[in-house]
Amino acid sequence: MTSPARTSTPGWSHARAVWAMVAVTLMWSVAGVVTRQLTETRGFEITFWRSFFTVLALLVIMPLWQGIGWFRAVHWTNKALLLSGVCWSLMFTAFMVALTLTSVGNVLVTMAVGPLFTALVARIAIGHRMPARTWAAIAVAGAGIAYMFVRQFDAQGSLVGMAVALGVPIGGAINWTVVQRSQAHGERVDLVPAVLVGAAISTLAMLPFALPPAATKTDLAWLAMLGSVQLAIPCVLSVLSARVLKAPEVSLLALLEVIFGILWAWWGAGEAPGQEVLIGGFLVIGALLFNELLGWRSRQAAPRIQTLDAES
Repeated sequence: MTSPARTSTPGWSHARAVWAMVAVTLMWSVAGVVTRQLTETRGFEITFWRSFFTVLALLVIMPLWQGIGWFRAVHWTNKALLLSGVCWSLMFTAFMVALTLTSVGNVLVTMAVGPLFTALVARIAIGHRMPARTWAAIAVAGAGIAYMFVRQFDAQGSLVGMAVALGVPIGGAINWTVVQRSQAHGERVDLVPAVLVGAAISTLAMLPFALPPAATKTDLAWLAMLGSVQLAIPCVLSVLSARVLKAPEVSLLALLEVIFGILWAWWGAGEAPGQEVLIGGFLVIGALLFNELLGWRSRQAAPRIQTLDAES
């Protein structure tokens, strides 16, 4: 998830923000297992209903959170906000379509390369320099994804599903870069209205493909849960957490979604992760953890070095 510029969240301690992010990843992670409970709804219709219920949930949450006048306070014509919304719509669509083509584990591990994709896009688009450890992590994570692709080359559905799932980290990388570039130029792009824009675009884009609707009442209940509990609520909580936590902490905690999601699918849908997912996932998650932990250590060491230089 992307977030606006870090500002304090009144009443939120560091520990509270950490536990909120754990809850966020737990809610994000139920998408796969919930999708497997649907009986009649398939493909693009799932994306339509999930996006539609996300719009409804945010239209309820936003006035309660920011007041009745929140809608007028948003600059809806802001180009960065609109581009961020398009990125969100790509992420919504790619994620749900991928889940109908391959296993939950394949989708989640493929999505885990998001931070590394973001580093690459930021380097190309806004000139962010990357340390050697990040390039090494990109190489290792890329090897993990390539291994999963090669191992499942004869499983056409899995291969296509993983290719579609790559739309999520690609959209996220562009989204993050757009938000950061805007903030660097003095514009603040609020995350939640951008998510609302993305959900609205996704709803309208998927509507022609969702007709005639096949969803049963039970399916609609599950899909309403996806739109509200799996996306809208954790989106708001992640904004509040990101205002307290540092970016490396958010990145590390977000990896819990992969672990939770695979466990949910294993327990609730009988999708035991295959050997290629375990090996490829180990490479991807290990590379990300290694990169983030080394980055955290270097940032912790920097203030101490500056202090010593000042005292000498």
